[in-house]
Amino acid sequence: MTVVTCLSPYTSDQVKVLAGTEGIDVRLVPDPPAPQAVRDAVVGADVIIGDVRAKHRLDRDTLSGAAGCRLIQQPAVGYDSIDASAAAALGIPVANAGGYNADAVADWVLMAALNLARNGSRRDHSMHAGHYDRAFERSRELSALTVGIVGLGNIGKAVARRFAGFGSTVIGYDPVATDPIPGVEQVPLETLLQQAELITIHAPLTDQTRHLINAETLGRTRPEALIINASRGPLVDESALVDALTAGSIGGAALDVYEVEPLAADSPLRGLDNVFLTPHIAGDTRESRTRLLELVADNLQRVLLKDLPPHHVVNSALLPQLH
Repeated sequence: MTVVTCLSPYTSDQVKVLAGTEGIDVRLVPDPPAPQAVRDAVVGADVIIGDVRAKHRLDRDTLSGAAGCRLIQQPAVGYDSIDASAAAALGIPVANAGGYNADAVADWVLMAALNLARNGSRRDHSMHAGHYDRAFERSRELSALTVGIVGLGNIGKAVARRFAGFGSTVIGYDPVATDPIPGVEQVPLETLLQQAELITIHAPLTDQTRHLINAETLGRTRPEALIINASRGPLVDESALVDALTAGSIGGAALDVYEVEPLAADSPLRGLDNVFLTPHIAGDTRESRTRLLELVADNLQRVLLKDLPPHHVVNSALLPQLH
């Protein structure tokens, strides 16, 4: 019997629909996280569906019992909860759902940028409190801004297209992007930090990118700079960000992701009126959820029913048989 281990909050029936067959044994791992339960559940699995919430981690020790697995499918773009190198050493492809939420996240970034540039949330809260203050508050037009995009993958490119439509000057930094991107001047990170009035982050979380935005990098930005993060929370050192926001050394921030989620009730971010906060929902729309399920289903069925290699493999460089 084919075994599918599912760490995400899907039911057995949902997994069978995604796999396109009733003829599978579905193993579900209960919440809250129990590392031993995960280790037990992956033994002998033909396919593992990762945990979109990143509570159940697939580290090297856990994966050591998964030899013979044919696919680890992450139902998300980020896969930092999976040791992709350890999986590759076992011959297991790790696939994500690359691109499924690019438009959703890019839309959210545009909403957040408009909110910050026009002081939307602050004005809304003031009106709800009974005030009618029309005092000028350094409002900006997007066409006047230089927008810096850190990370030029699917989402970064979608963000660039939206700002280009507003007439913004768009610059970008990506250590691996080499092909020209229409409307984007690619520059070193140092240049982007110095020139951009709005900085939006769309990089993967790695050892090299953790706390990419920190006290030092924030100190290189313009004093009116606006920071947006809808990628991975630990890309930003929240303590350094709070200090910069409180000191007025940057103009504001919009965050959809946090170093620890959910965001603590006593987080100082909640008390700052130049910060726009949402609960990790930038990529969630009706359309993106449909695309996600389609991508996951396609990969599961390619591997289980058609004996084909999966799409969107993130450790393919270590799996020459997939080239």
